Amino acid sequence: MATLRVPVSENDHRTGDAHAELVLVEYGDYQCPHCGIAHPFIKKLLKEFKGRLQFVFRNFPLQESHPMAMMAAMAAEAAGRQDKFWEMHDIIFEHQRTLDPDSILGFAAKLKLNEKQFAHDIRDKELYQRVEDDFESGLRSGVNGTPTFFLNGKKVDSYDETYESLAELLK
Repeated sequence: MATLRVPVSENDHRTGDAHAELVLVEYGDYQCPHCGIAHPFIKKLLKEFKGRLQFVFRNFPLQESHPMAMMAAMAAEAAGRQDKFWEMHDIIFEHQRTLDPDSILGFAAKLKLNEKQFAHDIRDKELYQRVEDDFESGLRSGVNGTPTFFLNGKKVDSYDETYESLAELLK
């Protein structure tokens, strides 16, 4: 069974309980329709398993298949510099079928980000490297598609695009 090669750390985008017994890591692509299906499931899991679950999102943009995936990942990272990573993460997934550069800039305005700072950060080499580091860590952990989940460091092979398949893992 494949394992998570790069442990969860303070550098990761995490939500839920910081001391949770269950840590679910997703390698995802903002333009991937399968990740879009999983997105509301994750939000529901965080409510259902409140206090027991921590969720971590790592970027795995499949640029050949999804031309806006890298820009979307960069937008989420840029928003993160203004403490709005999860808000941008959510709004991108909620509008993944209509992603283009104008919509991403519109999301920044809707989230009341400093737009000048956002425009600078979305092109920042440091943030690009962060996305690349996520991608490389995924490759080292055996990720070859999205979404790929790891629960407490072990790759999940039983996710079948249903809420129940994820919830069952956590019970």
